[in-house]
Amino acid sequence: MSLKIHIDDSAAPYEQVRAQISEQARSGVLPVGYRLPTVRGLAESLGLAANTVAKAYRALESDGVIETRGRNGTFVAAAGSAAERQLASAAQEYVERARRLGLTEAEALAAVRDALRAAYGE
Repeated sequence: MSLKIHIDDSAAPYEQVRAQISEQARSGVLPVGYRLPTVRGLAESLGLAANTVAKAYRALESDGVIETRGRNGTFVAAAGSAAERQLASAAQEYVERARRLGLTEAEALAAVRDALRAAYGE
């Protein structure tokens, strides 16, 4: 596992850790079942506070990307389908809210495109 934290980046260090681990798990660089370093171990190797890495791990676990198995450690989860289910559920909630607000399909889609551009910088 290779992570790089850029202090001058606008993203918070915990978000950089979360995003990089998430991307590596999604792309298969970190295979399902891969054991992640301990919070303290990763924090030390990256020069971050343990709480920063712990926050990233909590977010990743909440997203279904990793799973903690007690004293056995933290592992990359088989999260593809879980992440897709969560995304589909969020999309359905968005569509229902857009309809309640009286937006047209084109207006709802334009709002999503704007949000994606803002989030992904495109």
